[in-house]
Amino acid sequence: NFLLLPFLTNYLLKAELGVVANIYAYIAFVFVLYCYGMDSAYMRFVSSLEIGDKRQNFSTPFFSVAVTSVFFSLLIYLFAPSIAGWIGVTEHANLIQYAAWILCFDTLAVVPFAYLRMENKAKTFAGLRVLNILINVVLTIVLLVVLRLKAEAVFLANLCASALTFLFLFRLALPQLTFRFSKKLYSEMLRFGLPYIPAGLAGIAIQVIDRPIVKALTDDATLGVYQANYRLGVLMMLVVGMFDYAWRPFFLSHAKDQDAKELFAKVFTYFVALMMFVFVTASVFIEDLVRIRVLGRYFIHPDYWGGLSIVPVVLLAYVFTGAYVNFVVGVYLEKKTKYLPYATGAGALVNVAVNFALIPKFGLMGAAVATLLSYVVMAIGIYFPSQRLYHVRYEWGKIIRLAIAAFVALSAFLLLGLEPATTNGVLAKLILCGAFVLLIYILRVFDPADIAHTKAAISRMFVRS
Repeated sequence: NFLLLPFLTNYLLKAELGVVANIYAYIAFVFVLYCYGMDSAYMRFVSSLEIGDKRQNFSTPFFSVAVTSVFFSLLIYLFAPSIAGWIGVTEHANLIQYAAWILCFDTLAVVPFAYLRMENKAKTFAGLRVLNILINVVLTIVLLVVLRLKAEAVFLANLCASALTFLFLFRLALPQLTFRFSKKLYSEMLRFGLPYIPAGLAGIAIQVIDRPIVKALTDDATLGVYQANYRLGVLMMLVVGMFDYAWRPFFLSHAKDQDAKELFAKVFTYFVALMMFVFVTASVFIEDLVRIRVLGRYFIHPDYWGGLSIVPVVLLAYVFTGAYVNFVVGVYLEKKTKYLPYATGAGALVNVAVNFALIPKFGLMGAAVATLLSYVVMAIGIYFPSQRLYHVRYEWGKIIRLAIAAFVALSAFLLLGLEPATTNGVLAKLILCGAFVLLIYILRVFDPADIAHTKAAISRMFVRS
């Protein structure tokens, strides 16, 4: 999706990109209702097989979301004109109809994707994800650049990619299907999964509620600028997303191992180190990136450069998203998902309140700060109940030293006032990134013995599994 930014910013008007951002914000909310936690319930119950066998644990959530997603999508398709009016895109009812079936196919894919994760079929999982992206990117470019379809191109390409991805997945998942229904299993899955609705809605609110608020307080063009620059934070989102896909099956499978808690603490330290490196590197080079010229066009059209100042704030927000992903261990293992709505709900309330308070005064930066604060609240909110349920002694001394190293590097960058897209500026920024890594070494965040110990612990886990 990051690859689409140059085309979206160069071939769509700011207001048109604002319409796309607005509709996709609502898609994100509705997707939570479509899934109602069934993918997470599948992963939790298939990892222990407390009730039924593997095929029952797969088929129960799959058929459940299949029936409900088709039903909901038919309703959205039929009432698309009314829905378009409700969300302020009256002239784009056709985009709402496309969105209905995007939601349907994406929901049908969630349990099969979860199956690939739990079966450690990383190559297949990654291959299908990449295939989905390639289809989406190629079709969007063709429809946008060649056929000049504007905003409709984004939705048509997404729909085709989602449908084809599900067809490939369904073929792989077909042997897992069974019609042996367990009422007890379904009841337990619903009990585990339904708290994900308020938790998921609150989590999505933290991610996308700023879009409708920005639109309400400003206009579609301003929202388009915000959306484009927010998407530049995708580099950090990519790190967090990849980690999350591997992390949840890993800790579910190894939580009972003798040295699991010690390893989980070290995983968090290494993960924060990676996030801090991405944070520093992306923050110092973002203005160089948008000025890259390809075939006579800038990577990001100059009309959108006015929002570049929000990118470091968005990147930092994703750092706290990564912390939340790590801290959720105890809640998952003890099946206490009732705590999720409280943590994410608090973050969502902070997001909405700060957006309305800061956007009128600080514009797009106010919305970015609201997102950062909401993720901070969410991470803190899940940390304490999770620690009570499954205590992990995180290496806070090392985490603080990593934060200090990042602060020093970025402070030096701001003081130097380097010109973007110049040879001297790029060289100086490379030196700053190298200095950040050197500072981590000087502060003794890691040492060879610690690295060797962590590698040995991971190796032992995989040998046992």
